[in-house]
Amino acid sequence: MSEHPLIGPPPGPPGPSVIQGLVTVEVRWILPGQLDAAVAGWFGRFPAAMDSREDAYLVHPVLRGLAVKIRAGQLLEVKRYHGSPGILDAAGRARGRIECWRKWSFPFGPLGPDDAGPPGWTLVHKRRRMSRFRLAGGQLMADAAERATGSECGVELTEVRWGAESWWSLGFEATGPADSLRSTLEAAAALMFAQAPPGDVELDLGHCQSYAEWLSRLRVTRRISPAGG
Repeated sequence: MSEHPLIGPPPGPPGPSVIQGLVTVEVRWILPGQLDAAVAGWFGRFPAAMDSREDAYLVHPVLRGLAVKIRAGQLLEVKRYHGSPGILDAAGRARGRIECWRKWSFPFGPLGPDDAGPPGWTLVHKRRRMSRFRLAGGQLMADAAERATGSECGVELTEVRWGAESWWSLGFEATGPADSLRSTLEAAAALMFAQAPPGDVELDLGHCQSYAEWLSRLRVTRRISPAGG
């Protein structure tokens, strides 16, 4: 797999800055197969909330530099890619490309009868464990509360189902003041990877990808190597 995202910044100068969105710095790994209980136990060192939902991603047409999804049938979420500020290297135990995004969310109704979307959308089922790392008394502490204002990094371990296939994902998303985003993400990663992941889990650049990039790659590989052929 490429070390470079399939989606890049749109060509031309940046758009007007009048409309503001939530700026995030993120890194995510997506791996094939079912989530191992040992990995769930490793993540469980920190308090986490759990939820399940179904997200619909727009996969066609391809919108270069944009990721569009309907979150849990309730929010239309548009994310614009703003490049990579570098590589996260967590004590040699995980290595991934950091990505900068700007995100907008809008209330939204169902895609159609029985939540069946039109062509071009694909459904992804997720079961997430979410922990949030926040500054408290000068130290980064983990809790399971909802997102708050200020610097924090959400860390999620997600069981993913796309059609009949099982995958799992580990993702970090830092929010807050722009000048602290990367340091907050790196501090959360240092705490998470203070203990090595179990087994032969490969959290490397080859598995580092956003959901939009992952779905784009799946569409390409299924087109080249369809099931049964």
